[in-house]
Amino acid sequence: MFGSKEILEAVELLSNEKAIGKEEVFSAVEAGLAAARRRLLAEDAEIRVAIDRHTGEQEYFRQWEVMEDDAEEIEAPTRQLRLAEAQRIDPDAAPGGVVERAIDGMDLGHIGAYTAKHVINQKVREAERALIRERYQGRIGELLNGVVKRVDRNGVYVDLGGGVEGFVPREQMIPREPLRPQDRVKGLLYEVATEVRGPQLRLTRTSSEFLVALFNVEVPEVGQGLIEILGAARDPGARAKIAVRSKEPRIDPVGACVGMRGSRVQAVTNEIAGERVDIILWDENPAQFVVNAMSPADVVQIMVDEDNGRMDIAVSESMVSQAIGRGGQNIRLASRLTGWELNAMTPAEIESKIESESRQLIEMFRKQLSVGEDVAQVLVDEGITDLEGIAYSPVGELYAIEEFDEPLVDQLRARARDMLLMNALSREEEMEQAAPAEDLFEVEGMTRALAYSLAAQGVSTREDLAWEEADYLAEHIEDLTEEAAGELIMTARAPWFEEQASEEQAVAEGEHD
Repeated sequence: MFGSKEILEAVELLSNEKAIGKEEVFSAVEAGLAAARRRLLAEDAEIRVAIDRHTGEQEYFRQWEVMEDDAEEIEAPTRQLRLAEAQRIDPDAAPGGVVERAIDGMDLGHIGAYTAKHVINQKVREAERALIRERYQGRIGELLNGVVKRVDRNGVYVDLGGGVEGFVPREQMIPREPLRPQDRVKGLLYEVATEVRGPQLRLTRTSSEFLVALFNVEVPEVGQGLIEILGAARDPGARAKIAVRSKEPRIDPVGACVGMRGSRVQAVTNEIAGERVDIILWDENPAQFVVNAMSPADVVQIMVDEDNGRMDIAVSESMVSQAIGRGGQNIRLASRLTGWELNAMTPAEIESKIESESRQLIEMFRKQLSVGEDVAQVLVDEGITDLEGIAYSPVGELYAIEEFDEPLVDQLRARARDMLLMNALSREEEMEQAAPAEDLFEVEGMTRALAYSLAAQGVSTREDLAWEEADYLAEHIEDLTEEAAGELIMTARAPWFEEQASEEQAVAEGEHD
């Protein structure tokens, strides 16, 4: 047997060396000694070892699972006992419980000692991994520092200190960044993955959150919450934009992030392989925010389409290429930063577009309201773009139009409402003509709204649905995902599979006869 003093010394050493609790080490030693003692038995048995935490004294027990007396068969006779037998060991034994009897520890011998050592090391590694997982699970989103251990085709392995290793997958590395062993590197922890060899701390150097975390370190005002970073967009290794605002009126958020002679932003740039970072002043006005985000291009005119989340931006002809950027980089990053779909144009192009859209609106009002071009032009000049704006806007706003009198306003409102009603009735008639068949409603997971949406796309029957492709339906029907479309299609095809199975069964029975 292992000596009591030897065990206490080993526990102390392992606990300090691996930075894990003594209780976890004691449990590992108990498991190792139990495994070694089990090898000395001539039969498969369950062994428990108890070590006194103060003296190191060991006690060995053999355990059995308690089964019902009327159990038809004992699957593991060396590990299970019927209730009557178990109660001879412990009168309080009950089915489903465990009884145990003290046994001699015996001399484990060379093989037993090797087994114990192997199990102890394994259990200590498991405890060490569990500790790492527990310690870092709550640090997801945190910036970590380390030293590059090695680089291979899968990514970069980083020594985070204390025997802990991080991993930057290839897709999370900055393109063409020349990282080498012994380089100091930072990464943002985004996942604690469970692997066969233990937890893997996965780091990213390409995410927008990593960029924000770097500014949090390099700019004290950001770390103190005096400056907020409200968004970031990156083309890793090439260019990025961040949007900032100050909570303190006396602080210039852009200047603070740039730093004296650009020192702060340069420190961030050096960490991300020379990636250029534009610092943009956030504005609650979306149009002004977009103007700021298009830096360094100067915007001279902007056209907002709120319904479609688009903005057309006019810049001088000499700055169109700068506004778009190499490969569309500048306008793409500005779009991602602001959340608007942006389109760079020259002033002439945007004026032509405005004129074209105004002409379309004028023609629409002339036809739908049966008015002259002069009346339609006034409506467009007032910023009214649809019939709802005439039919349901506060009447006082229309009365306030200088060119209109009250009778004309009332007449326009009545005509707009009549036309909206006619359009609604026309849509209902179209829906009735494209009504889905009854068997489409019978497909499991089908809703009435979805059935009518499918019918509008020409999918009116269960058979029609069975022949469709999931990606096509997901693209053409709002709020229908490709996964959900696939499930509906497979449900619609179910009768095909049943028919095929019946035919195969009939053939098989015919061959058997």
